Amino acid sequence: MDILAENRRAVRDYELKERFQAGIVLNGQEVKSIKLGRAQVQGSFVVLRQGELFWVGAAIPAYQPANAPAGFKEERPRKLLLQKREISRLIGSGRNQGLTFLPIRLYTVRGKIKLEFALAKKRKKGDKRQSIKKREAEREIRR
Repeated sequence: MDILAENRRAVRDYELKERFQAGIVLNGQEVKSIKLGRAQVQGSFVVLRQGELFWVGAAIPAYQPANAPAGFKEERPRKLLLQKREISRLIGSGRNQGLTFLPIRLYTVRGKIKLEFALAKKRKKGDKRQSIKKREAEREIRR
């Protein structure tokens, strides 16, 4: 598994409840660009539209800007590929608990590009401080 892009702030700013893996509908220019490591996961999010999940706000530039197809958009919404039962489960848990879908990392599995996203809840400032204190205490114990 090669990690191509990662959202490191997600772990710090959000409490991750449950993680999921999804395929992405991409065109050839985007695949080549992602495999070169040009994709940006930070600042993007996953939304639910008409019973389907879409990855919105991710900037994936063209592989060769001079040869990009007409109308190429870096930040177009990209459809995520999940099974129907996974989508229905996500719909229920996202609405009931007030959670958001947050992209965590972009990686390859056997040549296919996958997006890992999580059900997440925003941490408050006090929660962040508590997690930092807990992490530092664990380091001291290990020493």
